Amino acid sequence: MSRPDEARRAVFLDRDGTLIEDAGYLREPGQVRLLAGAAEAVARINQAGFLAIVATNQSGIARGLLTTDDYLRTEQRVDDLLGEHGARLDAHYFCPHLPEMDGPCDCRKPGPLLYRQAAERFGIDLAGSWWIGDRLRDVEASRLFGGRGILVETGPAGPPPPDTGFPVAADLQAAVETVLAASPRHYFPSP
Repeated sequence: MSRPDEARRAVFLDRDGTLIEDAGYLREPGQVRLLAGAAEAVARINQAGFLAIVATNQSGIARGLLTTDDYLRTEQRVDDLLGEHGARLDAHYFCPHLPEMDGPCDCRKPGPLLYRQAAERFGIDLAGSWWIGDRLRDVEASRLFGGRGILVETGPAGPPPPDTGFPVAADLQAAVETVLAASPRHYFPSP
């Protein structure tokens, strides 16, 4: 892992309902639709020097509604669509479990495992990182690591409840604007 003064920061993004339309248990790459402004938001994350990392729960795998290969094909489609707009995700992490079927695990959000794996791989300063998602479980880990979370209103449930303690943004673009406004430019290490 990097020294603290070399540590990188990340924006951990939920996938369904935050970055792409929530189509339920998505298994067909052709059904992947970026939400309006999502590619531009990811490009801004890239330009600012943050790592852009997806962390997603995919319980449809445990439920037998899709396979890991189905998920990986949709993951590639997300990357392809973002690439068409000059944006990129640095990594994807997913939990295929469902506690009711598989028992508890540390990788299901808001569990810490996916974020620890990313921190180990990339030398991420989790306390200096951000979490963005449409559900409370997408951003709760920010409290565990001392980072910051922002809820977005683009998921199927609509606006989050007002008493979560997290700021709410209309969409990913607005959330990224908040991240950038709160992040001093001089902090970003060279790519």
